Amino acid sequence: MTGFRGTLARWRDDYLPQKGWAYGLLVIAGLYLLLALLVGMYWSVTPAPFDVSEKARTYAAEDGARIATGSTTTAALIGAMETLLEKRGGYLSNDVFPPGVWLDNVPNWEFGVLIQSRDLARAMREVFSRSQSQSREDPDLALAEPKFNFNSDSWILPATESQYGEGVKLLRSYLQRLADTDESDAQFYARADNLRYWLSTVSSRLGSLSQRLSASVGQRRLNTDLAGDDSASQSTPAPAELEVRTPWAEIDDVFFEARGTAWALIHFLKAVEVDFAEVLANKNAQVSLQQIIRELEATQDTVWSPVILNGSGLGLLANHSLVMASYISRANSAMIDLRDLLSQG
Repeated sequence: MTGFRGTLARWRDDYLPQKGWAYGLLVIAGLYLLLALLVGMYWSVTPAPFDVSEKARTYAAEDGARIATGSTTTAALIGAMETLLEKRGGYLSNDVFPPGVWLDNVPNWEFGVLIQSRDLARAMREVFSRSQSQSREDPDLALAEPKFNFNSDSWILPATESQYGEGVKLLRSYLQRLADTDESDAQFYARADNLRYWLSTVSSRLGSLSQRLSASVGQRRLNTDLAGDDSASQSTPAPAELEVRTPWAEIDDVFFEARGTAWALIHFLKAVEVDFAEVLANKNAQVSLQQIIRELEATQDTVWSPVILNGSGLGLLANHSLVMASYISRANSAMIDLRDLLSQG
């Protein structure tokens, strides 16, 4: 340390007077930018997946509780939100200083995870925790869901992290109450109709993502908004043919949002496989769910290219968005089949 200080002192006394303080400031700024670049690269690594069953056991051990129906799904949601807050660099979507403010891939990944977490939190509040439409909603879930729907890029007063952290605490309270055999006010109803409700929301999200990913190459599409109903109408007229194309600057944004969406869904579906095991077995639907998970896991493969390429459909260069769209579309198709299977008596 002494040698370093001595070198720094000599550089200050001998070198700076010759080059000027302005030059020294430029050197310091350059070193800062280089450090920010390296930190940004470190922060941009996608978080590793976690074992949802192990996560449920960990929370149960911390709370001195047991594993109950719904514990694994709740633990998966808690784990996803904690990952957003505690991963490398923490939550970056609301950063206003370098290097976080320069990063866009990670915030878009975070947004994909956040949207799926919000959808699951809403499903837990509206159907999973209620036996029928007239049932009273769970107090912890009623407070947790709005917390997760707080503005995703609020920097201060209040910060987004504080709101999401409070939502996680409310989920931990619900998780603990689920396992309390002395009280029955907290419930998780693993029924086929409840699962279909959530899968319907997920399917809509995947369908939209698939369209946005496919639009990376641009194409003209016929307007099918009112197809299948002669008496259908819409608010304002629309052209019969549409030019659909994702702006060039948003190609990587949509790609990483899809990666975050799939990352979250992998965990949630694996948790559903545990909590809805009997329902899936009765419908002989375990394999269908596992196929969806397998399709989504393919979206997490390493991207070896330093940038997300946007080649034409059958052109010389790869188109990463079209590859991602293929996986998302196949997962969505399998999910539609699973919903149909769950609806059968």
